[in-house]
Amino acid sequence: MDTIAYDHHFNGNEWFAIGLMSVGFAVYWLLPRTLSPMQTIFPMLISVTFGLVFDHTIAVPPFDLYDVGDRASYETFDFISYLMYAPYGYLFVYGAERLRISGMPVIGYIIAWSGISLVFEWIGVKVGVFHYKHGYIILYSIPIYLVVLSIQLTMYRAAFSTGRLHKKKNRIL
Repeated sequence: MDTIAYDHHFNGNEWFAIGLMSVGFAVYWLLPRTLSPMQTIFPMLISVTFGLVFDHTIAVPPFDLYDVGDRASYETFDFISYLMYAPYGYLFVYGAERLRISGMPVIGYIIAWSGISLVFEWIGVKVGVFHYKHGYIILYSIPIYLVVLSIQLTMYRAAFSTGRLHKKKNRIL
């Protein structure tokens, strides 16, 4: 097993997370507001939640496949860094809704965003955000991204579909 060299200073991995958050939220602020506040908050919270759930599922024992940040244990900044997922979760949903992607093209859209996620993860590995262990490689993240993004878009559309609201009104009447 390879020895992981952790750094214990505020440096590349923290700046990467801050940079991703800054760029992501800047893009969010520059885009036209086409989604309601609830439709905006939902994908942001789901993205942060999925990041926490999956990291705390496969990055802790019994799996313990990678570490996040400067140590094998979580630090305060590691939890703050999960906010970097928020604007990108929003951008993922925003793009799907704004471009009105549905049907078979959704598969390509999810694959494209999985590729974008892999690029960000690869950079994260290079700057020390993620430290793989026990034979984990970046390719193992592909099915995770495909599943997470599929679930996220499905949950968003189930929660905010106009058909759902129409059915609810008919039941009341």
